Amino acid sequence: MSKVLVISTSPRANSNSDALADEFARGAKDAGHEVEKIAIREKNIQFCKGCLACTTKNRTEEFNRGEGGKICIIKNDDMGEIIQKMHDADVICWATPIYYYEMSAQMKVVIDRGNPLYTSSYHFRDIYMLTSAAEDEAEVPQRAIAGLTGWIDCFENAQLKGTVFAGGVSAPGDIKNHPSLKEAYTLGNKI
Repeated sequence: MSKVLVISTSPRANSNSDALADEFARGAKDAGHEVEKIAIREKNIQFCKGCLACTTKNRTEEFNRGEGGKICIIKNDDMGEIIQKMHDADVICWATPIYYYEMSAQMKVVIDRGNPLYTSSYHFRDIYMLTSAAEDEAEVPQRAIAGLTGWIDCFENAQLKGTVFAGGVSAPGDIKNHPSLKEAYTLGNKI
């Protein structure tokens, strides 16, 4: 049994990418995994200050003792808890809408704030990405996937295991009956 963390980064409720996240989570649960989903829109997350204090030796040792939630100098938001959950997960699944052919700003902020993970003894190995967009050409999610693989490349034990793209969906709920929902479920179920 794996610990699976699904991070939904859409700024709007009932979004199409959130529906993909729910199906992936359902598939992973049905396969017997421990699954937690986080909706970033419900969290208070500040921007990274770029100070790199999180990568000092003392802070890395704190992280590896299970104190990762305290490692960032920003103490008044929800990111410390999210960083610890990312650290402890075996599998991380990102779900994002595609805006201007890229991942959501919310997803990028979480990636940047996850910098303390870089020097930690993180658990995650398998990374998944679920995307949705109004455009439906196959190349639409490629820049967002490249952005995520840039992050993954910094973690030598991690790899991108799979992606799902739902094209041609714009308004909340447009994804209903879209074949990508089944793809997301199947991807989660194969973990």
